[in-house]
Amino acid sequence: MIALEKARACLETLGLLQASEILDSRLQKAAAENATYADFLSDILGEEIAKRHQRNVEARSKLAHFPFKRTLEEFDFEFQPSVDKKLVMELATLSFLNEAVNVVFLGPPGVGKSHLSIALGMEAVKHGISVYFTKAHDMLADLKKAHEEGRIRRRVAMYLRPKLLICDEVGFLPLDSLEADLFFQVVSARYERSSTIVTSNKSFGDWGELMGDAVLASAILDRLLHHSHIINIRGESYRLKEKARAGVYSGPKV
Repeated sequence: MIALEKARACLETLGLLQASEILDSRLQKAAAENATYADFLSDILGEEIAKRHQRNVEARSKLAHFPFKRTLEEFDFEFQPSVDKKLVMELATLSFLNEAVNVVFLGPPGVGKSHLSIALGMEAVKHGISVYFTKAHDMLADLKKAHEEGRIRRRVAMYLRPKLLICDEVGFLPLDSLEADLFFQVVSARYERSSTIVTSNKSFGDWGELMGDAVLASAILDRLLHHSHIINIRGESYRLKEKARAGVYSGPKV
């Protein structure tokens, strides 16, 4: 008993709190299974590593500011057959991050653009990669405030730090000239340095009108699309799928 308490104290001194917590149960398991010392040590340290990884993922997920959690396993590729599943699973390997390649999801509201972008972001977080999620409107409102307060360079730098920036709902609201310029600054500064995932309900041909400046829109798209994967989702809204199944929504009358 004294030896057990000493072992627990040693584990706690070393900061191995999970190992200390499960020490009793894993000793009993090892005895029941006639496990070797190496097996016991591997078991208890494996649990410690798994717990630490879980805590790290949770902490990085909070820093990423995901509005909700989504995984690729939850995405219904059969419901959205226009999505190139093979490409999405290739993106999930995260190799695009090593090459500073961007990803652009296009499509109408509700088809899964945000789901896929967050799922890729969560996959990156699991691998210890820095991620930041923001809606385009929120980012630009934040940058406009910084511009007015004379601290724009420092604030833009904040959007350059993450290895992966997810900018959701570009085109949901039109941009004024300052917002368009600020968006250009972020895209330009990240160009060939870090990856950006963008979701938009606007086709690229509409970006001139969206930005209020066709030349600036062209400059943004030139940098955003030079090294990129474009996934155009053509399908029905996930959010209306269940309503339709329940007979509550039948789609607009033509």
